[in-house]
Amino acid sequence: MNTVAAVQAAMMVYDTGDVRRINHFLKVYALAKAIGELENLPPETQYTLEIAALTHDIGIRNSERKFQSTAGEYQQVEGPPEARIMLMALSVEQAVVDRVCWLIAHHHTYRDIQGADYQILVEADFLVNISEDDLGAASISAIEQSIFHTATGKAFLQAMYPPVPH
Repeated sequence: MNTVAAVQAAMMVYDTGDVRRINHFLKVYALAKAIGELENLPPETQYTLEIAALTHDIGIRNSERKFQSTAGEYQQVEGPPEARIMLMALSVEQAVVDRVCWLIAHHHTYRDIQGADYQILVEADFLVNISEDDLGAASISAIEQSIFHTATGKAFLQAMYPPVPH
């Protein structure tokens, strides 16, 4: 069985009935997968990135339940334990589980980004969140300057949100 597909299926079950969240992680996954492949990530890094992209927001439900908030700081705390349970049940390798949980615990922390998987996960999440949060041109420009570092991520950002001519 394809492990990435199994994680996708498990996440769809985990978020049953929440089409918005399912659509969010599917979009982040698709963008992260494409950016990673176009940036020529090593296969093991690509695999970890894809699993992290599918599970990155797994902590939202518990954050809402415990803190009545979807704030990133709560997601980063609540996500790793949930992801660890799911990924171990799917027999994902321990090193991959550990890295995915670390990525989940940091995916709303935008300083000191370490690793191509981390950078690409953040870029893919921003590509989706810009639309979902209906951000304007000034915010997009600031995000491009402070967040985007991969050539592919920048190209996708420009394609999805071209600068408005003055």
